[in-house]
Amino acid sequence: MTNRITNLFNIKYPIIQAGMIWNSGWRLASAASNSGILGLIGAGSMYPEVLREHIQKCKAATDKPFGVNVPMLYPNIEEIMNIIVEEDVKIVFTSAGNPKTWTKWLQDKGITVVHVVSSVKFALKAQEAGVDAVVAEGFEAGGHNGRDETTTLTLIPMVKEHLQIPLIAAGGIATGKAMLACMVLGADGVQVGSRFVASEESSAHQAFKQVVVDAKEGDTQLTLKELAPVRLIKNKFYNEIQELYKTAPTPEQLKELLGRARAKRGMFEGDLDDGELEIGQIAGLIHDVKPVAEIVNAMVTEFEEAKQNVASL
Repeated sequence: MTNRITNLFNIKYPIIQAGMIWNSGWRLASAASNSGILGLIGAGSMYPEVLREHIQKCKAATDKPFGVNVPMLYPNIEEIMNIIVEEDVKIVFTSAGNPKTWTKWLQDKGITVVHVVSSVKFALKAQEAGVDAVVAEGFEAGGHNGRDETTTLTLIPMVKEHLQIPLIAAGGIATGKAMLACMVLGADGVQVGSRFVASEESSAHQAFKQVVVDAKEGDTQLTLKELAPVRLIKNKFYNEIQELYKTAPTPEQLKELLGRARAKRGMFEGDLDDGELEIGQIAGLIHDVKPVAEIVNAMVTEFEEAKQNVASL
């Protein structure tokens, strides 16, 4: 399976394991890369020296390409970027910020840069900034999301209409059939998050993984759009947000309720009541926790089977 994405990253399959906070440590990233896809370490939940440790452990665990996902709102962004360069990481996915800020700086050091967007407007800005590829993430995705609520099914062909550089689809993708559908719509590859949360190698708490496996259609909702839109599993904390919304709260009141370290408490420490449980709508199709290698093999097998079935229509 060779195309613009496999060539760009030197990987076997055009699949990227998303760099998710509190889920994507070195174990997940190295297992993903060893399975023939691109593994990403999620830097958003790591202090700089913790990130350095994860990069070093990932290099020891795989000889395949891997990258780091960096939210550019990170307070220690300069230190993070310098560590990435010092540790000779060759692929960086940026998000939550202006791609012009770091793209050329990274590329001048031999690093491939991909930027994550949720709209045609920002895809074009990323292309103008000179990134090597774009991830277009639909409304179905877990975690922090776009305000426009554009679904993957409509976002991918709209972005493809205007983009010359490689396009990676994200949001609601956990199966080979969904991968094929995205590529028919114009994507060169896919980024998968939620399915890898429910993997043995994910750094998520086992209790959170079980909640993902148990989730049904309608169990997630996008909320906190006044701060930074985030898709959450409905739990006690989510219900408290909804109750606060009945009072027409100010952003400051929402921030006060949110507090600090909610995501860590929920996804990493397993507080299922008061933690922030970020996952995509596709959780309703995730029914087990498996090793990464099995997840990738199942996706690729289903992709090939789906291609044959479509061809016979």
